[in-house]
Amino acid sequence: MNDGLGGGAAVPVYHDTRDLTPFREGHVRTPVRGLADGVGGVISGVLGGRDPGRIGVEGEVPRLKRLAGQPAKAMHSAVFTSTAPDRLITLARAYPGWSGLCHVMAGLLVYKHGGYLRASELLRRGLTTRIDDAASQFSSSYLGQVVTRVEVAERIEVPVLFSEESVFLALAHSLRELGQAEAALDSVAGLPPSLPAALARCTAAASLGRHADVVAWTGGLLNADDLAAALLLIRARSLRALGYYDDAQAALREVLRRRKTSLALRNDAVTDRALLAVDMGRRTLTPRSRRQEPAALETLEVIRKDAAMRRLWEQDWKQLGGD
Repeated sequence: MNDGLGGGAAVPVYHDTRDLTPFREGHVRTPVRGLADGVGGVISGVLGGRDPGRIGVEGEVPRLKRLAGQPAKAMHSAVFTSTAPDRLITLARAYPGWSGLCHVMAGLLVYKHGGYLRASELLRRGLTTRIDDAASQFSSSYLGQVVTRVEVAERIEVPVLFSEESVFLALAHSLRELGQAEAALDSVAGLPPSLPAALARCTAAASLGRHADVVAWTGGLLNADDLAAALLLIRARSLRALGYYDDAQAALREVLRRRKTSLALRNDAVTDRALLAVDMGRRTLTPRSRRQEPAALETLEVIRKDAAMRRLWEQDWKQLGGD
């Protein structure tokens, strides 16, 4: 099969060549892990003196410089001490040069709380509004430690430091939750290659039925970690949808090859392998089942011939006056 089929880019979109990236280790969310993470977040927030409803920060909150201006002081307080996005929106009206940054940070805070519709509106507005030099300097000085946990694919979350990736990935997830897969795909199309961006991109493309693009974007992928395994699952499902069963089977084998792959992802791979077997008309995908398949067909043919011969014999017997 040719991985370059389809109308999208014919090159992989998952290989990040940067030495430093804004991504931290991804997580596969399960009911138990989700509960544990939630409790852990509350406990760490209480012990660290921070409300878990505030914007996440890696390490300590950066201290405000003594000579910071009034807009910077108000922004610092609104970002790091508040859980209310309306406070940031008020600052956007008070300081027009900071409006874009205020709306982006308000959008990330709303996204953290699960308000996808409002988050998408705020993030879009922030991304289309230019900021002045003072706001840009504040962003580079104080926001580098801000962390957003973004769902880049179903059950796959990645902590992302404040960057274009964190904003666009949060926007893409919000749009997917609203059923706007095409807009979600467009929002991540310009991001640098990386596994989280590839997961978001392929998730949106697969939901639109653009399986050929998913296959082209994931060619040559190996199971190096759970993010790669999750992307391989999406690739396998797209290959199956296109009818490339052998290639889909190879992708699922790669998911199961690495023993440290998340149990949830391994279970998904086993389930997908069973569904693939159904599509292929086999009970299993083992070499033994393949060897036995011709013999089984031959046996069925013999049974059919025996039944036909018996019917002919019964007809002849009746014509001869038999009971």
